[in-house]
Amino acid sequence: MTLLNKARSGKMTKEMKTIAEKEGIKVQYLIENIAKGSIVIPYNKRHKNLKLLSGIGKGLRTKINANIGTSSEHKSIKDEIEKLDVAVKAGSDTIMDLSTGGDIDKIRRIIIDRSPVPVGTVPIYQAAIECAKVKGIVNMSKDYIFDVIEKQAEDGVDFMTIHCGVTREAIRRLKNQGRILDIVSRGGALLVEWMLYNQKENPLFEYYGRLLEIAKKYDITLSLGDGLRPGCLADATDRGQIQELVTLGELAKRARAEGVQVIIEGPGHLPIDHIKANVLLEKKICDDAPFYVLGPLVTDISPGYDHIAGAIGGAMAGYWGADYLCYLTPSEHLRLPTIDDVREGVIITRIAAHAADIAKGAEGALKKDLEMAIARKNLD
Repeated sequence: MTLLNKARSGKMTKEMKTIAEKEGIKVQYLIENIAKGSIVIPYNKRHKNLKLLSGIGKGLRTKINANIGTSSEHKSIKDEIEKLDVAVKAGSDTIMDLSTGGDIDKIRRIIIDRSPVPVGTVPIYQAAIECAKVKGIVNMSKDYIFDVIEKQAEDGVDFMTIHCGVTREAIRRLKNQGRILDIVSRGGALLVEWMLYNQKENPLFEYYGRLLEIAKKYDITLSLGDGLRPGCLADATDRGQIQELVTLGELAKRARAEGVQVIIEGPGHLPIDHIKANVLLEKKICDDAPFYVLGPLVTDISPGYDHIAGAIGGAMAGYWGADYLCYLTPSEHLRLPTIDDVREGVIITRIAAHAADIAKGAEGALKKDLEMAIARKNLD
């Protein structure tokens, strides 16, 4: 029985008790909102070193995620482990391994084994990269994609970004409207390339039931990815993005019916005046599912300082109801983050999340600020 189904039956698990104590809320509130799908607890029992559980969603403190991982140019496992340690120490609630270079299986297993916080992945990266080496991305089979998803679940991945909402209809709407930066999501771009070449529907959408079976088997939390997210302010809140969101809302409903926990991913690049509307749309269309945003960046002209632009957007998104912020680092749009970039990105995103928690009245959020004010009064 999955965690969601346990909540529906009114059963309190040790994970629920841990989160309730950590958040300073009643267990019954937590159980009720997990049952509704407005709170999730990413947790794979195969992740043996998972010690710092995180609850994400309604009425809880805003959580943050740090992305790490190798590339084809930089394959050092040692560096990624150090980034993991630095991110956790600085206060990241979760980690995502986005490795695309070196021995991807080995890197992921080492990170899972070492990480005390939930670990997420984007399985389409590994599937596409490995197929590209042998027969080309466009020749990737649906069975191989699902094999990679199950392999990662067996390794102990707690949550996965899956780009199920990139459909042929969404691509049509995107083409009809036009964009400056087209598709900036790596996962979205890989799937669109495959779909256009093969003239077929996205297999992650067409065979969504198969995905749900894997998620149920391992109790994986699905983070339904925004493969058509805007990559600049001019493309924000367009028809392609909203079409994908509508599809994700329908898929989230199907997942919950099968007892699978779901997060919805969001943009991206948004002007300040779009942030409230985007959060309210997600909450309405996706039945209050936890909302996970990248930033959002509130300007396109801050390379080298994108973590600051993202923190501004993150604080505002969190205030309006976003539940989960993906960090940005000073190296966003420029290169892989260094260890110092990771530390700074986590800290500034943590500040943004805390600012949002104060504004929306999260339990205990103002306590540390009051302690700081008293200390300053006492010249301590």
